[in-house]
Order: sequence, then structure tokens, then C-alpha cells
Amino acid sequence: MPEGDTLTRTARSLDTALAGRRLTRLDLVRLAAAKPAAGTEITSVEARGKHLLVHFGDGRSLHTHLQMHGSWHLYRVGEPWRRSRAQARVVLEVDDGTVAVCFAAPTVEMLDARRPRRAAAGLDLLGPDLCRADADLDEVLRRLERLDPSVEIASALLDQRIAAGIGNVYKSEVCFACGVDPMTPLAALDTAARRALYEQAATLLRANLGRAHRVTASGGLAVYGRAGNACRRCGTRIRRRQQGAPARSTYSCPTCQPAAASANTPPR
Repeated sequence: MPEGDTLTRTARSLDTALAGRRLTRLDLVRLAAAKPAAGTEITSVEARGKHLLVHFGDGRSLHTHLQMHGSWHLYRVGEPWRRSRAQARVVLEVDDGTVAVCFAAPTVEMLDARRPRRAAAGLDLLGPDLCRADADLDEVLRRLERLDPSVEIASALLDQRIAAGIGNVYKSEVCFACGVDPMTPLAALDTAARRALYEQAATLLRANLGRAHRVTASGGLAVYGRAGNACRRCGTRIRRRQQGAPARSTYSCPTCQPAAASANTPPR
């Protein structure tokens, strides 16, 4: 699933290509919804965590969530598409000949700010977006207090209601950077340790906003996807465990991330 840094880069590309342009075509495949008329201006495109919103001058917004297999592509009119047309969920064309296509997104909906707002899928519950420089970490910590103390920290990091933007890669990388075992329950982490984890997540997400290939440590990624390989810091073999529901792979170094007794160790 694309994480917050990927969605922010996608939103920036779409905003550069579409903002200020006039709509000439908008096809919403399998979605029966009122949509902006031809000639409507696209005012901006933004990411909110793992969600993407295209805002129109008439007060409507197109909301998409890509989950595992969705993606947005930019083309010129007549240019061949890199994915099957059968996978297209949105085809959006503007007056300079740019075509934005959203493929295989499970969530596609049209929101209308001019009418009483129903809850958009996931949007109203999102915590602060850690890709943003103004993300409120105090609010993140307040939201974290609402979780059961037995919840493991890696599962809490994935909870978009606490903070938006962290996915499975950053979950593992943040815990490694902070020297915390991903299986550590929240009860074993004091306020300083919790803040350090989310500060590290924000730092890593923002550091990768301008990169095509994600880097969290010297050589690329510290632990994610490296099960059985030597830890870049100590040489211990990286381990992979299944965690959460649904179960997802979590990567860690047994030496650099000892069990909960050292969970409050500050980031190195």
C-alpha cells in the first residue's frame, strides 16, 4: 500500500499538472454521482495521509484511496496508457490536453462541500498528517492515549486515526531507528518514548518526499524486506514476524531492538 510520502509526491505531481486548468472530461467508472461540469476549474490536489483529494471550483472534491493496487498516472491525450483500460476508475482530462487516470482504486467517491457533509471513507477519522510540517504531535499523543495499553506499538503506528501516513515500511523502520521492539505494548512506553517514535516517523516521511527511492538508513532501508540479512548496525540477522490483524510482516533486529525492558531507550 502506498504510504504517506508516496501519496504526497503523487498529489504534488497532479497539482502541478492540473491546478488552475479547466475540466474537459471526467469519467467516473462504476460511480453514479453528480460531478463537476466541463469548464469547471480544478483548484488544487492534496494528500491527507494515504488519501488523495482533487478539489474543484464548484465545491466538489474527488476522493480516492489507492490501497494495495491503485495508482494515478499522467498522460497526454492520445498517449498509450501503461495499465489496462479495464482497470481505470477515473479519467480526468483538462484543457491543455493532460489526462490523469486513476487505476484500480478501491475507494472513489465525490464529496460536495455545499451540502450537509456525510462522512467520507476514512477522512473524518484521520489523525495529523505526518508528512506536513505543521503536524500536531501533541494531538497525536492525545489520540494514542485512547488506545488499549496492551496494543503493540507497531500496530499503533499503523492506526491512521492516531497519525496519518505511516505504512508497513515506516512501521518497521521507525521502530528500528528508535531501538524499540515492534511488539512492545503501549503500556511499556512512556510519553517521551512515544513522542520520539512519532517524531522519527515524521522526520523519515518528510525526508523522502523528494526522493524516487525511499531511504531511511545508509544503504537504503534498515530492516524492512531484509529478513535473514545482517543488520547494518550490529550484524545480527534481521528477523521477520507476523503481527496484527490482518497479519502483516514486521521486520526488526533482535540486538538493536531488545524486548520491552529497554523500550524507553531514546533514538540513536
